Formats: sequence, C-alpha cells, structure tokens
Amino acid sequence: MCPYSKTSNRGGTTTNILVTGGAGYIGTHTCIALIEAGHTVVVADNLSNSKRESIETIKRITNQEIPFYEVDISDRQAVERIFETNHIDGVIHFAGLKAVGESVEKPATYYENNLISTLVLVNSCLKYGINRFVFSSSATVYGENEVPFVETMERYPTTNPYGETKAMCERILTDIAKANPLFSVSLLRYFNPVGAHESGLIGEVPTGIPNNLMPYLTQVAKGKIDDLSIFGNDYPTIDGTGVRDYIHVMDLAEGHVAALTYLKKGAHIYNLGTGQGTSVLQLVKAFEQANGVTISYKMVPRRSGDIACCYADVDKARRELQWIAKRDVITMCKDAWRFEQNNLHQEV
Repeated sequence: MCPYSKTSNRGGTTTNILVTGGAGYIGTHTCIALIEAGHTVVVADNLSNSKRESIETIKRITNQEIPFYEVDISDRQAVERIFETNHIDGVIHFAGLKAVGESVEKPATYYENNLISTLVLVNSCLKYGINRFVFSSSATVYGENEVPFVETMERYPTTNPYGETKAMCERILTDIAKANPLFSVSLLRYFNPVGAHESGLIGEVPTGIPNNLMPYLTQVAKGKIDDLSIFGNDYPTIDGTGVRDYIHVMDLAEGHVAALTYLKKGAHIYNLGTGQGTSVLQLVKAFEQANGVTISYKMVPRRSGDIACCYADVDKARRELQWIAKRDVITMCKDAWRFEQNNLHQEV
C-alpha cells in the first residue's frame, strides 16, 4: 500500500468518471480526489501539455489502476471508442488549451480546439446516455467586472480568446441542458490554482518557460530561472501588481468532486475560489516566508489580456455544493516548493 493512499471519506455508490485532460495539472489532482471519495476514473489526454508518467504517479498515490487513453478529445471516433469500451457514469471535462497570452497570439487555434473538443464530448455523452457533466470553465469569463465576481454577473470575456472559448462552451452546454431535460451540467468557474499534492509527488509541470506565476516562482527559487518577471506594477491595487484569487489545487479538485456529488438537472454555475484577493507581490512575500528563500524579481510591462483584480464570491458553492476552500496561501506555497524540490528531472 502506498504511504499516501487514503480511504474514501464519502459514502454512496461508486461511479466511473471519465476525466478528459486527466494527465494535466488540475486533472491529476482531481483524479486523486475522486478516488479518495470512492469513485473510479478513466483518463483521456493527448499529452500535449502533460506526461504519461503522471498517470503512474496517481496510481502510486492512490494504489488504484487507471485506464488511460492517449487521444485527442476532438477526435469523435476515438472518444466514442472510450464510451463503447467502458461503463461511464459521468464526465469531468478539463481537456483544452489554457494559456491566456498564447490565446491572444493564436486565437484560431484556441477556438478550434476548445470548442470542437467540447462539442465532440457532449454529443458522445448524449449518444451514450451519459447525463452527468462537469465542465472546467474559468473566471476569465467575467472579463473586466466589479469584484468580487458573482455567478449572476454578465459574461464579458473580452480581454482574451481563451476566456471567449470558455464562455462559448458555457453557452453550448447550457443550451444542451435546456434541450435535454435529463442532462445535468455544472459549469465551474475557477480562479488561480496553485500548490501541489501534499505527497510532493505530483504538481504543476509546465512545458518550457512557465505561463503561470507559482511554477515560475518555484523555478526562480530553485535557480533554474534568474528572476521573476512581474507583469505590471501600475494597476489600481494595493501595491500596483495584479490581484488574483489563488486556490490550492487540492481544494479545487475537491470542488469538482462536490460538483459531481450535488449535480442536479439543468446547467448550474459555481465559482471555485477562496473569496480573497492576493497581489503578485504579496504572493512572492508569502512564498519567501513559507519556505525561507529569497525571490529575485523585476518589473516588466503589463501582459496583453490581463486584468487588474480578480477574486470570487464563493457563497453559492458553499450553500449548494457544501464546499469551501480550506488551505491557505502559506500551505499553497509550501506544497508547491516541496513538489519542485522533489522533481529533479524538470527542465526549463
């Protein structure tokens, strides 16, 4: 038995969940949370931004075998073969391109990949009678809006094509739920996932130079990158740097399990965040405090597509999903650094 294995902490009937993008950062942690909650998982991933080894690590942590399919979710025939081969009770859909900056540079690629993959997957669900669907959306659908972001706000993802693809997928899934009374979908708008599994065995492994702040921080701390580039110090925030709602990836993963557990007919939107904003400089200082290291950083111009301030109103998820983020920023920083230190093979 792996020393990090845990027994299920929920009752109920075991269900078999297809996790698309399940070899990626959030997907792997959600697979662990699902298994710990008593479910079984099937993973589909094209490994464009992940590695096959992560599936073996999930097995090591959970002591569970995991069927894995290296497929692109845009491939209809490949997706249907998964449904034909496995008894699937529900789907959690992570697969998709996700870099805000890259989406500004390559909008056609993002629209094609993210929309087609969602359409292929949901049509396969309808064909095979799978009516439980959890969608990985994003707080970027709020665009420039008043904080805290509330689920009832209008969607204004005008700052980047990535956010537009998420908003479009939300509309598609909402319309499908209206047209199919048995179809249940949770649209999870989550904020900025950081951290790693407490074992230190699994975490965020970006390809090349990191797009996200925390892996950039850990690689600077490790000496793999000379200094951290902070994009903009002239925002109308507490210290001029961008403010985000950083959420521990395992809290986020457990939010997906809660969404699946409390799934109800129709389409329902939930924010998954902490409800608190932290600036880039505040996160840097927290990382230094948590881990006893010094982070070298430099200020550079704002990045295209970024907004000044973003954090969640989390009351609806608390009320309807019985879920709340439990891990604080110091824990996020400690877990991220533990993972970085444990993974000597990572290359920039």
